[in-house]
Amino acid sequence: MNDALRAAPKLDETDLAILEKVESDFDVSLETLAEELDLSKSAVHYRLNKLKDSGVITSVTADVDPLALGLEMVAITDVSVTHERGYSDDIGEKLTALDGVEQVYYTMGDVDFVVISRVQSRDQLNDLIDRMVAIDGINETSSRFVMQEFETDRQVAATLSDEARDVILDSQGD
Repeated sequence: MNDALRAAPKLDETDLAILEKVESDFDVSLETLAEELDLSKSAVHYRLNKLKDSGVITSVTADVDPLALGLEMVAITDVSVTHERGYSDDIGEKLTALDGVEQVYYTMGDVDFVVISRVQSRDQLNDLIDRMVAIDGINETSSRFVMQEFETDRQVAATLSDEARDVILDSQGD
C-alpha cells in the first residue's frame, strides 16, 4: 500500500461526500451541506475543520476563467535537462516560478519535465520559452500548442474510481 495513503487521516463516506460537494462549489453554505447530507450544521463544521486541519482540504479558492483575461494560447512544453544531483527540485522550482506557467510535472521517460503554460500572444510565448531555456541546466524544449480545450472538472473526490474509493475507505481500518 502507498505510504502517503497510510499517513492519510481517517475518512469515511460522509467525509468523501463533503469533499465532493465542496469541490463542486467551494462557496456552498453549511446549511446546504447539512441539509444535503442529513447532518447538523455543527457536525458539518466539525468535519470541514478536521479535513482542513489534517491537510485534506488545502485551501478554498475561486476558479478564474483564463479566457476572460485573454489567456487563450496554451502550450505544452517538454523540457530536457542536464542530470545533476538535486536537479529535479531546483529546475522544477525555477520553472514553476515563471510567469505564465500554470503547471509543472517532473516526469520519467523521454523528457524530464512537462510544462503547461498559458499566455495571450505568440510574443509572450516566445518570451516565456526564452526564460525557460535561460534556466541553468535546461538543454532543450519542444512545445505543442493546444487547438481546443475540453472542460474538465479538475476535482479529486468526485472523480475517484470505485477502486480508489475502496482503498481509501479500507485503509482507515489499519
